[in-house]
Amino acid sequence: MNNKKLSSIPTNIITGFLGAGKTSAILHLLKQKPENERWAILVNEFGEIGVDGSLLEAQTLNNKNVFIQEVSGGCMCCSSGITMPIALNKLLKVSKPDRLLIEPTGLGHPIEVLKVLSNQYYQDVLSLEKTITLVDARNLADKRYTEHVIFNQQLLIADTIVGSKTDLYRAEDKQALIDYGNTEAREFEDIVFIENGELPICLLAGKTQYTRQLNSQINQAKTHLHNHTNTHRSDHLAKDIVTTPLNDQSLNEKSLPESGVIKAINKGEGFQSIGWRFSANKIFDRAKLNNFIASLNVTRLKAVFITNEGNFAYNLTEIDLIAFKNDTESKINIGSKLTECDESRIEIICSKIDDIWQEKLLSCLSK
Repeated sequence: MNNKKLSSIPTNIITGFLGAGKTSAILHLLKQKPENERWAILVNEFGEIGVDGSLLEAQTLNNKNVFIQEVSGGCMCCSSGITMPIALNKLLKVSKPDRLLIEPTGLGHPIEVLKVLSNQYYQDVLSLEKTITLVDARNLADKRYTEHVIFNQQLLIADTIVGSKTDLYRAEDKQALIDYGNTEAREFEDIVFIENGELPICLLAGKTQYTRQLNSQINQAKTHLHNHTNTHRSDHLAKDIVTTPLNDQSLNEKSLPESGVIKAINKGEGFQSIGWRFSANKIFDRAKLNNFIASLNVTRLKAVFITNEGNFAYNLTEIDLIAFKNDTESKINIGSKLTECDESRIEIICSKIDDIWQEKLLSCLSK
């Protein structure tokens, strides 16, 4: 296997805006993976603290033929951290996969990702198959989505548009997505609706139709608005917490400091992110943690926590958090159980960071 030549690896981009259900869809695809195949997954996150990789790894522990590489800190095609080619080459060298899945951040530039994959170096290595764009149609009434360049770019490149989370839709949501797709997107092959992340593996097969039009579409579209900035500031709430320095390339791999906590901040594309890593000996009180999470007014939250009741994963959208606020009984259902968790991590994406969050989060630690 180590001498296997990398050639024409079937490659799919699984894209979608914040909270569209990309990670859940990939987890379902992995359940359908042929047992003898090796799959590689390149995961990109907007926040500096990587959580998606931890979520995927925690739920694929028993599958030795799944390889995951994470790139955090903004759009991986232009990140000041690990660049996409470096991360991709490392992943391909280690995994020598039968299929490659790429999950760009919901605030990344998918056309730029396609440009990298289509360059001369990868022409013989990768075979670009269908690009899947997931959309939670409940967000189509929100101008923060429909007027965002990246949201519309994700539709522009889609071979198949997938309406996700249909079990939560209102009666009019499906038709709203069909109408919006026909208005805003180029011609796409199909529109599919799924619930609970149950993306059929058959949707991956077939060549993408987008690369043939790549150059002309790039010239016509408003693309690559690279206004995201990595920012890291000193901490006045807890001075023993280490705030990562600018352009720290090894944030997610480096050892934790003596305090057992690292914080990082990022901003761009109209959003901000803040995240923390906590060492394994810092145990959270799950009831307090759930109350803290349910109190947040944010766009996106992902986390894995070691708590007094076991290890839990959190994968919540703004709509989810509103539902928890309106139904206090649902708080007991926040989070899903994990078998293993090496350390606690949390990443919040929002319009504006609230400095009080760190104090509240630290108060959730068990005494």
